[in-house]
Amino acid sequence: MAAYWRDAQRRLCSLVLAGARQRAICAAGNLAEALQVGCGTRWHSNKPEHTVYSGPTASSPRRVTLRTLREKYRRGQPISMVTAYDYPSAVHVDEAGIDMLLVGDSVAMVVHGHDTTLPVTMDEMLTHCKAVARGARRAFLVGDMPFGSVEISPEHAVRSAIRMMKEGSMDAVKIEGGFSSRAKSVRAVVEAGIAVMGHVGLTPQSISVLGGFRPAAQSASEALRVVKEAKALEAAGCFSLVLECVPALVAAAVTREVDIPTIGIGAGGHTSGQVLVYHDLLGMMQHPHHAKVTPKFCKQYGAVGSAIQEALGAYHQEVVAGAFPSEAFSPYGIAADEAEQLLRELERQGLQSAAEAVEERMRVARAAAEAAEQ
Repeated sequence: MAAYWRDAQRRLCSLVLAGARQRAICAAGNLAEALQVGCGTRWHSNKPEHTVYSGPTASSPRRVTLRTLREKYRRGQPISMVTAYDYPSAVHVDEAGIDMLLVGDSVAMVVHGHDTTLPVTMDEMLTHCKAVARGARRAFLVGDMPFGSVEISPEHAVRSAIRMMKEGSMDAVKIEGGFSSRAKSVRAVVEAGIAVMGHVGLTPQSISVLGGFRPAAQSASEALRVVKEAKALEAAGCFSLVLECVPALVAAAVTREVDIPTIGIGAGGHTSGQVLVYHDLLGMMQHPHHAKVTPKFCKQYGAVGSAIQEALGAYHQEVVAGAFPSEAFSPYGIAADEAEQLLRELERQGLQSAAEAVEERMRVARAAAEAAEQ
């Protein structure tokens, strides 16, 4: 059987490459077009020739890589990062030219409505990572390792990070904490060939021992601990560090001490870059509860939530008033003869209520057509 298929493949190649066909194939430029020219058949991969939901496509932009980030750091150019969780937001972040996109475990609170980041699972994180990866074509993608994915052992951390890369299509992972056992896990993940972003200062996954979301490094001893943890993570191989909710003085000290980029969030302006959550910076959350928990360090660059609320309210009012959908938003019709046939069939089968509805709509359509002619 194997010999038969090899012979068939040779005959197909001979057919495709024969005579004038060969010149046409060379002009075609790829195998699918070549086979179409040679055999008169349209060949497809797993993707159809015309897709419905893909939307317009453009040439692939130049992706941000670790080299890009290191070069910006070397030149002293600030690095921008946004935390986002789905395809539409990833597209917006990408189009804005943001350097890095973090799929944060804060999705547990912002999207799933939990009070902490702890409940989100690896499978849930992977779902969000996949969506973001489909939307972002140029930004450097970092997947947050959720609580429970690195704590058991360095080997477990490596397995979890491999999933984040293979299944989530991320460029790197972020691991919270800088204490000794966490640094060992970071080192193991880096040695497995995976880029790691560290995270010190306020570490939301440690809320159980912290007793709540509290600013970090507000005493000399805590500040010194943050500096040492940052150094330990750098030594373990992190390519960058997030500094969350620490005094600007401490963030400046860490940034000066380490030789990798620092990304601040509520850490002042003396870091190598900044990160904010997509929903926070857009002012998307308008509910009093969300307004209460919006971080103090977050500047809102828009009032998207107000616009959303206004639009939803207008939609509700039009539905209640019967103004939506109007004829302009009811574009699908049925030919008059088909409508007549449907009416007769409904009456024949005793579906009187449906028949009456069809007859009523037919009268309205005829009246509209007559009015249009006049």
